[in-house]
Amino acid sequence: MYLVTAAEMGQLDRLASSEYMIPSIVLIENAGLRVVESIERHFQGQVANRRILIFCGKGNNGGDGLVVARHLLNRGAEVKVFLLARPEDIRGDARTNLEIYQKMGGKLLLLLGESHLQRADIALLYADLVVDAIFGTGFKGAAMGLPAAVINMINKAHRETVAVDLPSGLEADTGRCFGPCIQATWTVTFALPKLGLVVEPGASLTGRLEVADIGIPQKLVATQHFNRRLLTAAWCRSQLPRREASGHKGLYGRVLAVGGSPGLTGAITLAATAALKAGAGLVTAAVPRGVQGILAMKTTEIMTLSLPETPAGALSRDALDPLLERLAEVDVLAIGPGLSRDPATVDLVKELLPRVQVPAVVDADALNALATDTRVLTGDHGPLVLTPHPGEMARLLGTTAAKIQEDRLEIAAKYAREWQAVLLLKGARTVIAWPDGQVYINPTGNPGMATAGSGDVLTGIIAGLAGQGLKPGVAAALGAYLHGAAGDEAARQRGQRAMMAGDLLDFLPYVLRNLEEEVETIVAAGLGRD
Repeated sequence: MYLVTAAEMGQLDRLASSEYMIPSIVLIENAGLRVVESIERHFQGQVANRRILIFCGKGNNGGDGLVVARHLLNRGAEVKVFLLARPEDIRGDARTNLEIYQKMGGKLLLLLGESHLQRADIALLYADLVVDAIFGTGFKGAAMGLPAAVINMINKAHRETVAVDLPSGLEADTGRCFGPCIQATWTVTFALPKLGLVVEPGASLTGRLEVADIGIPQKLVATQHFNRRLLTAAWCRSQLPRREASGHKGLYGRVLAVGGSPGLTGAITLAATAALKAGAGLVTAAVPRGVQGILAMKTTEIMTLSLPETPAGALSRDALDPLLERLAEVDVLAIGPGLSRDPATVDLVKELLPRVQVPAVVDADALNALATDTRVLTGDHGPLVLTPHPGEMARLLGTTAAKIQEDRLEIAAKYAREWQAVLLLKGARTVIAWPDGQVYINPTGNPGMATAGSGDVLTGIIAGLAGQGLKPGVAAALGAYLHGAAGDEAARQRGQRAMMAGDLLDFLPYVLRNLEEEVETIVAAGLGRD
């Protein structure tokens, strides 16, 4: 599903009118009706006599709110519209809908100053629902003055709130909130989701997200060159590797997982196991000689490769030739989980990666090794999937995690192009950037996954998918979705607080089965099947 900026959505609206002769008032009418239908579903079809407050600004978003008001009034709801502008200041289609609402006898209360706030505050005490139609996609900066006071008042009332297109006070393009912002129970956005609704903090303020069709022709959407997408169950299902009836283990990918060191054998075990559970046919864990026995005892289905080690028990520079020899026999490399930051291991990583021709999933201490000399990334290399969390990304760029978090999408997109690698930037709403400029945002996952070993599982899932023939970018995007969906299922069945990385392994097969069988138990963010 495409993600759009405010400018891109505005362009779609204009083209719908200029090229397809769809009047703007028709789009506004459709938008308002979709919100009304959503409200009806919320109340299970029973909107009559519901006390519904609609807060409208003077722009197009307020016009949408006025459409909602008159249709709810027609359905028997007790509607009050609070208008944050003088009626004579309302223009265009919004003015038309205001006049229709008034002709129908709808209640209109003006909020023009702090002296008017009390009437709204009292009404909120008895409201069944609040409709937020104050600011639209053109809003930038911080809500101030009266609108800020109204937003704060609505939030303090703790009433269920539906936001029209996006929560007021939120920037549509960035998901940032520089002042008070509506905390919505759910949001009905129009035509395509806005970028700010699916990245933090916007995603948390949006609540459940519904994407409503308002009649923008799909032929028109198809002519646009949007390069950002939200991962959906439908897309992920379409990308799953096929399992042939005559298939054998060699057909489903040979994965070499390199990592492990004293005290960190769990990381490589999780990664290797995840690769198998993602469907890989054969997985070998290449580890220091001293921990090979531990790996053999921990796992039954995973083969092991014993490699030369340093006096501290980490992989040594002498492991290079055995690794290159084994890499000639596999389809994908996963490197980093539990690897350690031993100087000899760091040198090994920097010498190995430029010589790897199969897709390589690079995580954890392998990323930290590259941070000591990023020329490996800017030079010639095979297909790479880099999977840093914000701290690891900060080390790669010589900055801070806070700086990374300020502009996650742009940073991921920039360095995916510069390094010619797939860059998966972990965190709430993981970003997957491809070298060609495409960017995917993953809506699955939850805070319970912020636990040791979770990233190692992701590394293994991506490697397992790549080993089955998926292109690195597709493997990374699908892997992120499955990883988060497994976490969501673990949270549903076991709760977030006690979640461990092993729980993700337990629920990954369940998620894969349901995705294959088209059972929608893992659709994230209320976005439906598309």
